[in-house]
Amino acid sequence: MFSSPFLLVFPFFLLACFLLYWAGARHAYLRRPEAENGDATAFDWHFFVPCRDEEAVVGTTVERLRADHPRAHVWVIDDDSDDRTGAIVAERAETDRRVHLVSRVRPNARQGKGAALNAAYDELNQFLSKDADRERVVVCVIDADGQLDPHALERVSGPAGFGDPETGGVQVSVHMRNAGDARPLGEDRGRVRNAFARLLVRMQDMEFSVSNAGMQLLRGRTGSVGLGGNGQFTRLAALDRIAAAERRPWQRGALLEDYELGLHMILNGDRISHIADTWVSQEGLPHARRFLTQRTRWAQGNLQCVRYAPRIVSSRHYGGKGVLETLYTFLQPVAHLVTLALCAVMFVLLGLTAAEDGFGAAFGGMLALWPLVLGLAVVSVLPFVLWGPVYRRDRASDHSLLSALLWGLALWLYAYHLFPASARGFVRMLRGRNGWAKTRRNAEVVTSGPVAIES
Repeated sequence: MFSSPFLLVFPFFLLACFLLYWAGARHAYLRRPEAENGDATAFDWHFFVPCRDEEAVVGTTVERLRADHPRAHVWVIDDDSDDRTGAIVAERAETDRRVHLVSRVRPNARQGKGAALNAAYDELNQFLSKDADRERVVVCVIDADGQLDPHALERVSGPAGFGDPETGGVQVSVHMRNAGDARPLGEDRGRVRNAFARLLVRMQDMEFSVSNAGMQLLRGRTGSVGLGGNGQFTRLAALDRIAAAERRPWQRGALLEDYELGLHMILNGDRISHIADTWVSQEGLPHARRFLTQRTRWAQGNLQCVRYAPRIVSSRHYGGKGVLETLYTFLQPVAHLVTLALCAVMFVLLGLTAAEDGFGAAFGGMLALWPLVLGLAVVSVLPFVLWGPVYRRDRASDHSLLSALLWGLALWLYAYHLFPASARGFVRMLRGRNGWAKTRRNAEVVTSGPVAIES
């Protein structure tokens, strides 16, 4: 099935691509200019907060958004929750005219996050006057547990954001606000389990706040910045342009509705920027099962995006670098699947060789390759380790350099979750399971049943 040259060349090709991408992301992060503030009063701000069974967090989120951004409107989309989400928001809306409840009812509800956001888009269109300057209206998507930097609107209004009339979307950095929790699982779960959970949350914070931020800043240079599901800012006029071409801004049934929105925005000629000097925070997942469920959905969403490849390659709005970066991004799960298949083939070949030549000869042949294996290990691990001091400088200055280096080593091990997540996403796709699975919040105590609620 696979020839020997392919078995040998493909891993080196993937490693070379990874190192090139890492070097570009690190350089973009370390050499980024500080974003300048703009005039937030020049825009009308509308927060979209999609919710399904979010009574544990939605009240706090709405209160904070209204306190920190008093001129903004908050649109909470209740996707037919079974708990008190809608009631909590309705009570606040009765006394605050800038809080709006968008109620969805089955069978129209529970069709994914994109469908919920489209419902809020429709409600906003009915709310705005016909003479509203839609280039000056900005929509921001915030997770139900999201907390936005109080100065974020000034940052995204600046010349790196909507101060540039060609900018259609802005994505801000994402932080995990529970990265410093000593016992994220609670006092009753034991020291070992809490230590693992604490490390898992730390890795998510490290991944998003430096590694992913560097990746996004690199995309700023290639013209292929992606939008995320939390802290996603878009001009209403840009959403209108997508709706005119696609019938709706957010794609129905998309597992990565945020990333696909960004693809459509660039395909329409709008620019997207990433601003790393402001942030939105959310809770990192301390539960391994919930984490893997979330990442499986993301991997499957990336696989869904492969269908955009022909449009991206032929688009006049994507340059050569942008095409390469975008294809590299959403083909990652495919590369992981091929790598897993190659590993299985190599183990089979090693077993056949050992059976034919003897285990001693096979082991001796493998031992002779130790310099190559050691060299590959160093160049594979070192890029992750080098993110450690950067993370310590920007996010954890109260910790030692040794801790930062150990976090970098842990980040390398953490990255291997991509392989089972990609495999599970592929299996889900083969089985026709394309529902949008909402991962349960940390505050939701689950003693039995699924760790995610699927639409």
